[in-house]
Amino acid sequence: MVLTIRNRDARRLWLDRQGLLQTPTGALDQAGLAAIIERLGFVQLDTIRIIARAHDHILWSRNQNYREPMLDRLMQSRKVFEHFTHDASVLPMVFYPYWGRQFERMRARVEDSGWYELMPSKREREKILKRVEEEGPLSTRDFEIRQKSKSNHVWARPPHKVALDFYWYAGVLATCHRKNFIKHYDTAEKVIPDAHRTKSISDARQVSWLCSNALERLGFASEGDLQRFWDAVGLGEVKAWTKKNRKKLINVEIETANGAAYKALAASDIEERLAALKPATSRLRILNPFDPVIRDRARLERLFGFEYRVEMFTPAVKRQYGYYVYPILEGERFVGRIEARADRKKGTLCVDNIWWERGVKATHARQRKLDAELERIGRFVGARDVAWKCSAS
Repeated sequence: MVLTIRNRDARRLWLDRQGLLQTPTGALDQAGLAAIIERLGFVQLDTIRIIARAHDHILWSRNQNYREPMLDRLMQSRKVFEHFTHDASVLPMVFYPYWGRQFERMRARVEDSGWYELMPSKREREKILKRVEEEGPLSTRDFEIRQKSKSNHVWARPPHKVALDFYWYAGVLATCHRKNFIKHYDTAEKVIPDAHRTKSISDARQVSWLCSNALERLGFASEGDLQRFWDAVGLGEVKAWTKKNRKKLINVEIETANGAAYKALAASDIEERLAALKPATSRLRILNPFDPVIRDRARLERLFGFEYRVEMFTPAVKRQYGYYVYPILEGERFVGRIEARADRKKGTLCVDNIWWERGVKATHARQRKLDAELERIGRFVGARDVAWKCSAS
């Protein structure tokens, strides 16, 4: 027998797993913030700050008492660490023992890529590492740039930065803290608590942990979904894990937004989880483009019928919407997208454009909910006023 999960239930379960089903309120201390990150699995880091940087916006969407300095303080208390999932991310420190294979994977990935050719010589790399060992924590600005990058790519880095990041990918160096979002490196021995750094977990146990914890956070998933969640296991390893754990998994069919269905796997207690779900909050939420619910564009479109693309790297004349456009979630439905920015010097949140989805009306009630969300975001980033540069409808 294959369990069919209705589209509405699938949406609610996915939003619940990712902390977006209920109203994002309540007191928030360091333990609470660490719990949010552990529930999500990781939070993607990003330097772009149109309203707020992605990681800050993602955390604020789960608890609107969150403020930007809180993540830095959590890192300095060694409750989280930075490394690479599908992108640079912050992860709970308790996950560190299960991340050893990712250090090795990332080391090999860099060594096998053209990026490795930009690396300084072994002798120069060792000098850079020795400086961090003796003087750290250091940022890239603590090194004199004597040689320009050999690449003209927009993301090209000077050789010392390439070397620092190589050691960071390999787990030799770790992010000690950030200042104005600039990463400061130190040796892993000085940053990662011994209890986590010295704990030995076999590769097989790491794979099992990564697969089971990906499924826990996804609620239901294909083998490809499990592989992509952390991007720390290969698809073949996922297939071997699902085969070995068949008795703990059940086959399900997920109804899509357009009435079709696709096959997935779920934990054996999936029916109990579905029965325990509460109704979604009716609140309207403005989410970040890198929110974990948005990141997997194919899953987003299948479940919500919401087609979304990041257009930052699309030439302006070819953009359908705008440079940085935020999805709008109302309850368990994506109802539109909005282009907004924070002018922090003037204390103003500017709304440049808004697009409602087909069949969604800009009713007075919906507009009131949008206004309330803009006011909440304004308080988050220190904007006193909301300035509409376009028609609300």
